Amino acid sequence: MESKFKRHFFVCQTNRPPEEKPSCCQRGSADLLGRLMEALGERPDLWQEVAITATGCLGPCSSGPAMVVYPEGFWYAPVTAEDLPEIISEHLLGGRPVERLRYRW
Repeated sequence: MESKFKRHFFVCQTNRPPEEKPSCCQRGSADLLGRLMEALGERPDLWQEVAITATGCLGPCSSGPAMVVYPEGFWYAPVTAEDLPEIISEHLLGGRPVERLRYRW
């Protein structure tokens, strides 16, 4: 089934106890998710084209916070608050992934 969205952002929200392996929430992913949602909220023209979803673990725990964007399957990690304006303007609004922030498996 094809998605109605042109772009779908998945942002890891895994939060483990501090004594366990690293997790994205420990590194600020809740703030990143909130800021992405606020940016989308300010653009009603994109509400039918872009989705933002909180997810469980995406995998690169030691490199988080992590997010993946479809349909490109483009991975970001680590993402910082300083990176988010560029991701919002280039990828969320412009449809162009920010290559310098690509996570490579």
